[in-house]
Amino acid sequence: MYHRWAALALVLALWSLSPKSAAGQSASQPEQQQPRGRKAGTLGQNYPNPFNPETFIPFSLTCDGGGSEHVVSLRVYNVLAQLVAIPRVQGSDLPLSNVKLACGDYVAWWDGKVLNTGREAASGVYIYKLEVDGQPYARKMFVAK
Repeated sequence: MYHRWAALALVLALWSLSPKSAAGQSASQPEQQQPRGRKAGTLGQNYPNPFNPETFIPFSLTCDGGGSEHVVSLRVYNVLAQLVAIPRVQGSDLPLSNVKLACGDYVAWWDGKVLNTGREAASGVYIYKLEVDGQPYARKMFVAK
């Protein structure tokens, strides 16, 4: 019984720390809320959502007089903040982990499998986090079996 309460407390603590863009999904929500300072990118909602067995994650990188490339990472976490997967750029084997990408629109692809195990991720809520030059953008997605 103690473990259930501890898990609930941990989920609530993580939820309160997550960015507001991951807090909910509604049709009227903007594409991505901007962090303070210069906006280096946007993160779209994955599709399909909920999904089984794979999903696509759209994102874009902007150039406003700065460099023409950004350092990009995209990671999928479970609600316990454990790394589950590192999606790949659609159409390539390039995992999105500290990769330099030019400005433009991209789509990442996740096959729904847990990193380094080959087994499918369990049903539930997952958070995907895009980092562009250190600026975080996050949203949530659902896996349904």
